[in-house]
Amino acid sequence: MGTTAIILAAGKGTRMRSALPKVLHKVAHMPLLEHVYHTARTIPDCKVGIIYGHGGELVRNELTHLEADWIEQREQLGTGHAVQQASPVFSDEDTVLILYGDVPLTLPSTLTDLVNSSKKTGFSLLTVDLENPAGYGRIVRNSNQLIDKIVEEKDATDTIKEICEVNTGMMAVSGKLLNKWLGKLNNNNAQGEYYLTDIVEMAVADGVEIMAIQPENEYEVMGVNNRKQLAELERYYQLKHAEELMAAGVTLRDPARVDVRGDLEVGQDIIIDINVVFEGNVSLNNNVKIGPNTVIKNSEIGENVEILANCVIEDAVIGNGTKIGPFARIRPETQLGENVHVGNFVEIKKSIVAEGSKINHLSYIGDTDIGKQVNIGAGTITCNYDGANKFRTVIGDNVFIGSDSQLVAPVEIEDGATIAAGTTVTKNAPAEQLTISRAKQVVITGWKRPTKK
Repeated sequence: MGTTAIILAAGKGTRMRSALPKVLHKVAHMPLLEHVYHTARTIPDCKVGIIYGHGGELVRNELTHLEADWIEQREQLGTGHAVQQASPVFSDEDTVLILYGDVPLTLPSTLTDLVNSSKKTGFSLLTVDLENPAGYGRIVRNSNQLIDKIVEEKDATDTIKEICEVNTGMMAVSGKLLNKWLGKLNNNNAQGEYYLTDIVEMAVADGVEIMAIQPENEYEVMGVNNRKQLAELERYYQLKHAEELMAAGVTLRDPARVDVRGDLEVGQDIIIDINVVFEGNVSLNNNVKIGPNTVIKNSEIGENVEILANCVIEDAVIGNGTKIGPFARIRPETQLGENVHVGNFVEIKKSIVAEGSKINHLSYIGDTDIGKQVNIGAGTITCNYDGANKFRTVIGDNVFIGSDSQLVAPVEIEDGATIAAGTTVTKNAPAEQLTISRAKQVVITGWKRPTKK
């Protein structure tokens, strides 16, 4: 006996005004549907079925990494019809959890409470009290305060419209009861659809008490129907994460201007300035300082690192005590050792830079191994690409490379070598020697600058 979560994700989402299916729009850089999926999977032994619409193969193709049963609803005939399509993926012994692919921020604890509550009677409903319940189906209770029925807004009397407790659509039901009630659904209504909410009255008629669970706040049950609602959920999600960061001891210059789009691990005494974006899996160790307008993705940042304004760091490892920026780009597969300095307008890609080395100005370092205590002058580039293949540059310890030098890979600069400014290196540079390649400087006496006639 386990739990099967059925996620309804077949809606067209016409109010999004988008060619992209609604459930693929993102909050915190993750599709709405994927949020719902991961929350459902926090329930022990929970398997997932996802109902997608005819023509919605894009949803399935985009989320093939999700371990789920994919069920196609060829015709959009209502929520009851959708769940009917999923009946082969759950058994009478299961607890069936009904969720919606456009409601991304429900807490795991809420779903756990919903499932556990359903085990008492076989049926539990997630409801919420709203200050403005207009548009929602109202929860009508009997004299004993038990749920009696759900009345939709269009069918509600003025008295019922005053009720603030509304239906979220999320529920947990015994598989045996659900199969029984699904078989009794009909579409005798103005829309000609099969409504899942009709099982509420069936439960009451069968003497099944419906348990009610409420979320911590209304954002947990807020769905996305348009771009405005999508933005509201994004900001709520980000503010929630900002509060968690501050509770963990992080200083945020402005909690409203930090975005976490993945998993962020933090140490102590971290300072984050405005407009910083974290994507994927990022870890910040103790005493990290991050300047404004910086993006960090899938990277590990060591202790006492300072990242100045307007930097982009992706799939990289940054050693303790390193200083980066401003306006630096650290590309994938880069490892910076301890106390490395990377300055303004420097780009590093797929390279290893050892302890104490400096690349301070206007340089490109690609496919390169740099030793300890190396100084790379302004305007230096590693020429790692011949138009078809990439080649590696190796720079030893204590090397000095003068400004405006080009290192044409494959090439090795041995320990202690000095490369004169303006040199193009095409052959290995020997240790402890000066390598220089320049045209002879000539002064032409008596020369006059041309003037306009």
